[in-house]
Amino acid sequence: MRAVLWRVRVFAGQFGLLAALALVAALLITAAPRLANDLTDRALREDVARLPYSARDITLEQRPDSVADDPKLGSAEAALATHRDRMPAQVRGLIGDAWFTAGIEGVTFAPAGPRTQFGLRTQAGMTDRVRVTAGRWPANGPEVRGIEVAVSTAVAKQLGASVGTVLEVDPAPQRGVGAGLPAVTVVGVFEPVDATDRAWDTLRLALEPFAGLPPETPGAVMAVTDGPGLGTAARSLGPLSLTWRYRIDEKRLDGGMLEPLITAFAEVKRTPPAPGLTTSTNLDATLVRFDGQLRAVSALLAVVQAGLVATLLGLIALAAALAVERRREEFALLRARGGTIAAIGGRALAESLVVLPLATAAGWLLGTYVPGRAAATGWLVVATGVVATLVIPVLAAVSQRRLSFTARRQDLVRHRPSVRRLTAELFFLVVACLGVYLLRRRGLSQDGGVDPYLASVPVLLAVGAAIIALRVFPWPLGQLGRLAARARGAVAFLGLARAGRGAPVTIGPLAVLVVAIATGIFSAVVMSSIGDARDRAADQEIPADARVSGFAFTPDTAERLAAVPGVTAVAPVAVDTATSYTSASGRGSVLVAVVDAAALDRVVRSSGVGVSVPPALVDARPGGGPLPALVSPDIAAEVGAGGATTMHSHAFDFTVAAVADAFPGIGSTSGRFIVLPLQALPDPAAVALNQFLVAGDASAEALRAASAEGSASGVTVTTWADHRRDLDETGANEVLSFTFTTGAVGATALALLAVGFTVLAGARIRGQVLSRLRTLGLSGRQGRGLLVYELVPLVAIAVLAGGLVGVFLPRVIGPALGLSSFTSGAAVRTALDPLLVGAVLALVAASLAAAVFVENVINRRLRLGEVLRVGQEGS
Repeated sequence: MRAVLWRVRVFAGQFGLLAALALVAALLITAAPRLANDLTDRALREDVARLPYSARDITLEQRPDSVADDPKLGSAEAALATHRDRMPAQVRGLIGDAWFTAGIEGVTFAPAGPRTQFGLRTQAGMTDRVRVTAGRWPANGPEVRGIEVAVSTAVAKQLGASVGTVLEVDPAPQRGVGAGLPAVTVVGVFEPVDATDRAWDTLRLALEPFAGLPPETPGAVMAVTDGPGLGTAARSLGPLSLTWRYRIDEKRLDGGMLEPLITAFAEVKRTPPAPGLTTSTNLDATLVRFDGQLRAVSALLAVVQAGLVATLLGLIALAAALAVERRREEFALLRARGGTIAAIGGRALAESLVVLPLATAAGWLLGTYVPGRAAATGWLVVATGVVATLVIPVLAAVSQRRLSFTARRQDLVRHRPSVRRLTAELFFLVVACLGVYLLRRRGLSQDGGVDPYLASVPVLLAVGAAIIALRVFPWPLGQLGRLAARARGAVAFLGLARAGRGAPVTIGPLAVLVVAIATGIFSAVVMSSIGDARDRAADQEIPADARVSGFAFTPDTAERLAAVPGVTAVAPVAVDTATSYTSASGRGSVLVAVVDAAALDRVVRSSGVGVSVPPALVDARPGGGPLPALVSPDIAAEVGAGGATTMHSHAFDFTVAAVADAFPGIGSTSGRFIVLPLQALPDPAAVALNQFLVAGDASAEALRAASAEGSASGVTVTTWADHRRDLDETGANEVLSFTFTTGAVGATALALLAVGFTVLAGARIRGQVLSRLRTLGLSGRQGRGLLVYELVPLVAIAVLAGGLVGVFLPRVIGPALGLSSFTSGAAVRTALDPLLVGAVLALVAASLAAAVFVENVINRRLRLGEVLRVGQEGS
């Protein structure tokens, strides 16, 4: 054991390098998935947290025929825990807060103010969430005549009511109201203790009443009462609505539970906890969308991690080969003294066992300190440790299969490989091509996770490209060598001659470089392609610098917006998402949009977005016939040449003038839409506008202020830049950015290391050559030039082969990655960022500079004057 430790200390530099590479590999394998999981969990929680309550919460609803058996609604309130306990365990464990609410909807009253839709609600625990500012809280019972209610200060102001006001009911026979509701008396006015409390989500009209749009659209308010009061109202009015709402605590969610949770939500929807209940939630849709993004980013991370791990393993192999080569004389002497190949391998294995397993374990241990859920990568860490430990013993044993006691030329390779090697290379290429076929057919991310073989297909393609490049490059390199022989100076000729004889350009360094460069360029190309697709998606959804949305804008709103400083063009839009069409073939539902196409064309041109407006709509003008319309393919197949549609109670005849899958600024989840030209309507003012597309550099605040005067509801201003930023920040985009950064930075660092290893591998032979050339008058500057000429072919071939693989890889395996889930459905096309070319050139320059630096360090350490003598002694 002491002898083993002594040899480890003697070759501490070699084992230290291998240990560092093994540690980094184990750290990467352990830490990268954990950090990705941490980013995934945070992104999932943020996505769920920003959902409205109607989409996030699980709401169970029941409409009982009568409450005579339970006028105080006590048993319904007690069912809050019962229903929760009957839900699947996956859902039950995520429920945080829960609320029971009972109410009557759509009752029309005629109080002191204008006609108002007036609803009654009661909710468990409400007395703890309000502060009574006038009167008292309702206390209904048998001795109370009528119904006592409480209203908020805002509702009291809109109704003109105060404590003691009696609200008269306006019966609504069409809703089954016959005798009317007993007198409703306001006995209290309150303010919420915390208006942002999620318990108020379904009672928002009780705090923020809707003023209405006289004379057609009535206002809407809500009053609150207690259980007995609502029971009395239900006996007279009906129908009563009972809801049990359960809040999903986003802090308990993580990406690892998506699949079982989606299944559990489907079960809750399909089989409610009790008969007569209906379940509503859209959280499952959000989880399905996030799961699709997570599958795509997991596939990308697997590809990038496979490339980086393969590069690290290649570097470990290069470092081990360098260590074995430095100890070739030692192993040859052992063989000469009768040592067997197994004994030599065992000797090297004993040394490796002292260092490399511990280094691998240290890398794994460091990785466990990274925040995030642990991933099932333990087997890969063990495999990496085994490879790192066995690589030196295996190479040492293989190097001594043939006894040789003379020095050999290490700057020569066989230009005619053996049939066995050619067969192995051909088989490798076939395996890579088969992987591409299976990857495109089956996809990368399966239900059971990512297939390791399919995730390694990009690595196989990169190594295959290196094999092909190794077989192709000698001819053009030979031509360059002939040209250099005719030129003045010997440095270029000598450097290219050594490169042509295979001094640095062998399959090991070349394959490692190609894999590293391909991984980095693949990451950069996918990142730029997704960015380009998001730009196109943003152009399609907001084909302007800003979009102003509201409800029932006045006709002069467009003029006010056009008068805002910085605005260059304004296009009014009206969208009705729930209307229908009629044609000779039948009737169907459709989204109808009325757009001033001529103004939209000016907006698009002024904003510079990458979309266009069909000329058939732009050139439309008022006339006596049907309106020209752009329709979706589904509608075109159903309506034929044309039909009729309605919008805001106005009928429009149309003919199909154009068919398109999408129209700028008009989003339809169903893919069924009809777009009509607003400027061609006989009376454009008859359409209630709800959107304006604005071109120019006006601020969002100025647009909001100008448009708020002409809208009866809140105005939302969304700029193109804000929408584009939202595409980058929602869903699993943080994981995506982490993947790209890891791939680009990691591949760059490993590529530089590969060049450094290449320099180290040939340092001794190159030192002998330089020593001989120094005697012939070679200067230090020319010596550095000789190194550059040797490495340029290696780096150029690696950049060319790796670049081609990295650029075309997204196109080859893109359909299997599902990248469109990150781009709002926009197709992901291969896009090259001009900065990528500069980055590649910078990498080439940096690699050559690093090579020269390493060479200078080695030359100072070896002292070139002694290299020739040492080399001759070794021979």
